[in-house]
Parts: sequence; structure tokens; C-alpha cells
Amino acid sequence: MSMSASEMEDLLVSWEEFNLSEGFSNISSVDATVCVTAFDRGALFHSMCVLYTFIFVVGLAANALVLWVNVRAQREPGPRPETHVYIAHLAAADLCVCATLPVWVGSLAQGGHWALGEAACKLTHLLFSVNLFGSIFFLACMSVDRYLGVARRGDGEGGARGRRVRRGVCAGVWLLALAASLPDCYFLRTVKAAHGGAVLCRPVYPGDDPVRWMVGVQLSFILLGFALPFPVIAVFYALLARAFSRRPPSAAAACSPALEQERRVSRRVILAYIVVFLGCWGPYHGVLLADALSQLGLVPLSCGLENALYLALHLTQCLSLFHCCFNPILYNFINRNYRYDLMKAFIFKYSTRTGLARLIDASNASDAEYSAVAVENPPQI
Repeated sequence: MSMSASEMEDLLVSWEEFNLSEGFSNISSVDATVCVTAFDRGALFHSMCVLYTFIFVVGLAANALVLWVNVRAQREPGPRPETHVYIAHLAAADLCVCATLPVWVGSLAQGGHWALGEAACKLTHLLFSVNLFGSIFFLACMSVDRYLGVARRGDGEGGARGRRVRRGVCAGVWLLALAASLPDCYFLRTVKAAHGGAVLCRPVYPGDDPVRWMVGVQLSFILLGFALPFPVIAVFYALLARAFSRRPPSAAAACSPALEQERRVSRRVILAYIVVFLGCWGPYHGVLLADALSQLGLVPLSCGLENALYLALHLTQCLSLFHCCFNPILYNFINRNYRYDLMKAFIFKYSTRTGLARLIDASNASDAEYSAVAVENPPQI
């Protein structure tokens, strides 16, 4: 939830007019915007409420299902996919991001008014930001881990040592996500608008050079949220696709049409990983970069650009959160092993005394045979 140029201007206009005596112990006074709004902010906020509600319902249900199935499957004997640890943490991060959306919906429905106090302002932003960064970092970790697994001919770094390494990586990811989130959350304050009586949850940067502070936070978000993870994701998935294409099939599977189809599907799924990440996060970080450049004076800031940036920041921020809905589909629902785990979880729970359970076991046995061939060539993504 970054601060836009127009919101920063609101703070700067009345920077020396702080009012701490109107019943708000930590609330300062902010004037109205400098530029005339060229669009209906009420319509924008209501549209965002609808989009956030959709993301909340779909993302919460999908990621809760993914997390439940993965946790349940880990309790059962037998080998698990190497990336299942990252997938479980990714689902947990996306689930927490979705869980904060009703708070933003409530604020947007009141025209941006924040009624929960400064402590809730900081804690909600921190929960949202930590899990947002965590989700992005786990996607990057999965791309590296999957390529290394194929580069080592599918055996990866298995056993207890491999599990310890991945758990250590997950712990490091959460610590890095926390460190990336702290600067912006530290400066958050409840800010009272001088006109209208609304209370806003906004960062208030030090008075010596607030613009440069804001730009520094924005650039760090761009660096950690996109400029570093996206090349990692794109490069390692490109290497993974090339490894699928170059690896010679075994003699037994050389003429298998099913194997060639599996390779084509795997390459398309890899392309989808890259395109979805770029499509969700690229526009938001592009607009955020334009906003930062305008604050530094490198791009002339007119009222028209001000309005365009304000509108674009809010809309692309909504677009970026759709990754919470896409991740369960891309990394779980299209995976055959996950679909088996999902089907087994429900049918075994409610139909353990029927022949359906034995039918699924037989089906999974044939899938295991097929996966043995696929691991030698392109493994299940």
C-alpha cells in the first residue's frame, strides 16, 4: 500500500500545521489535494472494493484448500515433490494477504477513512507487506529449486539434508520479507485530513527531506519486489524449459506421444509462470517507478500526470493482488499429483468403505509409472 504523489503533496502542503489536540493523540492535520481530481474517486474506491472482495473470496478459498491438502499429504508415507515445502509456504503467504483485504475494503468503502487506530494501521500493513514479499520470494525460490532438480537429473537434494536446506531457505525468506517490510511500516501514522474529518493510514516521513525518504522506500519496494525476483524467475524457468527440450528421452520412451505431449504442456506451464508474474506485478512496479521519478523531478509532474498516476497506482495494485488467485491454479490445481492428493483427501475422508478409494490407488499407480518416465525427461511441474 504505497503512497502516491498526490497523497504526498497533501502532507507537504500542511507539513507545519500538525494538530495533536483534537482528540487524536498521534494524528496530524492534512489539507486537501493540490490538483483538481479529474475522475470520480468514489467510483474508483467502490470498484476497488468489488475487486478486493472477489480476490478475498477466491484467494482465501483456493489457498486454504491448497494448504490443507499439502499439510494432509505430508503426514502420509511416501515421497513428496521437492517443492512441496515452498508451495505450502506460498499458500500460507497468499492466504494471509487475502485475510487482510476486508480491512482495506472497509476503509475504501468509507472513502479511505481509517477507523481502527494507529496500532492496527501498522500491524495490518506489516502483515500484508511481509506476506506479499514472502509470496514473491517463494516463487523465486521454487524456480531455482525446480531447475536444480532437473539439472541433477531429477534426484535433486533429497533426504533429510534436503529438507533441512529447504526449511532453512524458508526461514530466511520470512526474515528477508520482514526486513523489507519494516521501513515503510515504521513511518505509518494515522493522519487527520484538515477538510472532511477523515483519518488516513499513511506514511509520514522525517521532515528534513520527506520526498527522498518516500522515493527511497518506493525504489526499495521495486528492487525487492520485482527488479530482483523477476529476472531470477524468468532465467531459471527459461533454463528449465531448455533442459526439457535438450534432454534426450530414454529408449523406452523415445517414441512415446504421451511423453512429447507432456513436454509441450510443461513448456507452456513454465511460460505461464513467467507471463502471469510479469502481468500481475509489472504494471504496478512500472507505475510506481514513474511516480518515484516524478517526485525526484526527473519527469515533469503536471496535474494531468498526477491524476493518471493516482488512478494507475490504485488499479495496478488491485491487478497485482490477483496473483493470490493465480498461484493456486498454476502451482497446484494443474498438477496431476496435487489433483490426486485433493481427490484422495475428499474421497478417502467420506468414502473410505467404497471401491472409490481402491480405484484412486490404482489410478495413482499408473500415474506413478508415467511420472517415472517423465522424471527422466520433463518431470511434473
